[in-house]
Amino acid sequence: MNRSCEVNSQPKGWSAKLRSWYFWKPIVGFLIGSVAGLLYYYYYSIESHGSSVTGDPLSNALFGGMIGLFIVKRPCSTC
Repeated sequence: MNRSCEVNSQPKGWSAKLRSWYFWKPIVGFLIGSVAGLLYYYYYSIESHGSSVTGDPLSNALFGGMIGLFIVKRPCSTC
């Protein structure tokens, strides 16, 4: 059984894309990562004493959101 990463499972048309999990999966991953970044800021920012990564809640939310996006949209995730 040779499975290829060339499988195109993207829906056709905007209305089909908006109803598919293929469209919402990266958005949900980014939002969950952002919430995790904010929780990290809330619980660990006092101990970091002004670190550049944990210095403000916006950078933590963006950093966590990008990590969540990268986890969800990893290369060749259909293999």
